[in-house]
Amino acid sequence: MQELIAQNARVTQDQDEYNAKYDAAVIQYEATKADRDKLAAEIRQRGIRKREFDRFIKALERLPESVTEFDKAMWGSLVEHVTVYSKDDIRFMLPCGTEVCV
Repeated sequence: MQELIAQNARVTQDQDEYNAKYDAAVIQYEATKADRDKLAAEIRQRGIRKREFDRFIKALERLPESVTEFDKAMWGSLVEHVTVYSKDDIRFMLPCGTEVCV
């Protein structure tokens, strides 16, 4: 766009043609910027998910080899929420974003 503006300032040209080129450049710029913004958001989300997964793995590593009774703190660190759709469709959402169906 900068090049188009500079060229328009230096060289006499048809303003309708210039405006058409400028508008096309603006549309291309906005599309490219939208793609970049979308990718940046995806990268941020992946970073957040990686940190959550790392925390989940560390919580798993701290577990004893055998569990003999319910531990509320352990449950809270391993399960974000549970959704019961029916008696045969129960889904556990782990903090790392993984869903486990039972």
